[in-house]
Amino acid sequence: MRYPVSFALAFVLTSGSLFAAIQPSDCARAAKYSESKRGVSMLVMQNRRTVFEYYTNGGSASGRWPIFSGTKSFWGVAALAAVHDGLFRLDDVVSDTITEWKNDPRKSRITIRQLLSQTDGIESASYLQRASIRDRNALAIQLPTLAEPGAAFIYGPSHIQVFSELLRRKLKGRSTIAYFEGHVSNRLGLRHLKYKTDGRGNPLPATGFELTAREWARFGELLLGNGHYHGQQIVPAALLREALTGSQPNPSYGLTFWLNSQAPNGREADMERMLDLPWQNAQWTNVCICKDAPSDMVVALGSHYQRLYVIPSLKVVVVRQGSEAKFSDAHFLRLLLGHL
Repeated sequence: MRYPVSFALAFVLTSGSLFAAIQPSDCARAAKYSESKRGVSMLVMQNRRTVFEYYTNGGSASGRWPIFSGTKSFWGVAALAAVHDGLFRLDDVVSDTITEWKNDPRKSRITIRQLLSQTDGIESASYLQRASIRDRNALAIQLPTLAEPGAAFIYGPSHIQVFSELLRRKLKGRSTIAYFEGHVSNRLGLRHLKYKTDGRGNPLPATGFELTAREWARFGELLLGNGHYHGQQIVPAALLREALTGSQPNPSYGLTFWLNSQAPNGREADMERMLDLPWQNAQWTNVCICKDAPSDMVVALGSHYQRLYVIPSLKVVVVRQGSEAKFSDAHFLRLLLGHL
C-alpha cells in the first residue's frame, strides 16, 4: 500500500471560516481499515485539495470501479436539472405525463418527488436490473403499489426507472442519455459511462456506472459547490437543498441521496443491511450513518460498500471503493475524522 499525502495544518482558514483539517495520519488509519475489508481505493479531498490517496488490492488511479447504486444520485441531479429547465416540478403528479396511471387510485397521486425519494409505494422490483429485459420502462410503469404514496420507503430500482420513462416522455423524442450527458456527466468531464441500456435503448439509472475514485470525487465537488462545479452551474443551490432533505418515511434519504441528518442522537445503522430487510420491517426513524460525523454529511451509497461521503461543514469529499466484505461506515468515519 502507498500513502502519498500532502502537508496539512491543524486548522484551515478559508473564505472567512475556520474548520478542522483532515489529518493524513488519520486517513492512513482509515485506509488500513478499509484495506482489511477488501478496499481497493480511497481518496480524501478537503477544500478542493487532495489530502490523501491510496490504491491496493487491484485498484489504481486510472482503473474504473463499479459504483452500483451510487449511479442513482447522478440521475437525481439530472432530475434537478430538468426541473431547472422547466420540464416539470418536483411536486407534479406523475400521471400528468404517464397517463396510464390516471385511473389508478394510488398511482394517480404519486408525485415526481416521491419517485426520487422512493416513497411512492411501488414494488421495488430488483429484477428490473436483469439484462434480458427488453423494455424496463414499460415493465416499471406496470408494477403494483404496495403502500399508499408517501407512506413508506421501499428501496429498489423501480422508482427511478419510472422516472426515466417520465423524463423520456418530457423530452419528446430527444435522447434521455443525451440529456443526461449534456446536463450532468459532460459538465463533470465524465465520458464513456456504462448505461446498461435495455433492448429499447432505455438506460438503467439505478446502477451501472463505473468510475475512478477521482472521477467520483468530482460529483462530491459538485455537492460542495452547492450545484456548481469549477465555476459552472449544473443545478441551482435551492434545488439541491431540496434533494438533501429527507422524507417523513425515511428522514435519512433525500432525493437519491443518503443523509446523516439524524446524527448525533440517532441510532447508527448499516444502511446496506437495513436494505436487506423486508421493507415493512425496516425502521428508518432516528437512524444515522455515523453519530460522530457531522449531521450535514451526504452519502452516495453503492452495494458492497462503495461510498462517496460529502461533508460540507468540513469542505471534505471522501471516496471509498472495494469488493464485497463487511464494512462499517461509522468505524471508518471515526478513524478518518480522528475520533478513535
